[in-house]
Amino acid sequence: MEQSRKGSLIESGANIAIGYSIALVSQMAIFPMFGISITNAEHATIGLFFTVISLVRGYMVRRFFNKRLHNAAMRLSGSARS
Repeated sequence: MEQSRKGSLIESGANIAIGYSIALVSQMAIFPMFGISITNAEHATIGLFFTVISLVRGYMVRRFFNKRLHNAAMRLSGSARS
């Protein structure tokens, strides 16, 4: 069964929300261990930056592997152009 576009959007949104939440809680727990004391607003901003970086990284990795998979399928089917 194929995932719908709406399903993909919901999955992606959930993944981003969960990742952001984990980043925020992790920062609040880990930063004090290194003597870093910042406000909750600063934690939220840093978490947002890392979430955007993660989103871009995930997109680029997915596109890279999608292209490799497509190229491999084309070679297997004999449709590759020389």
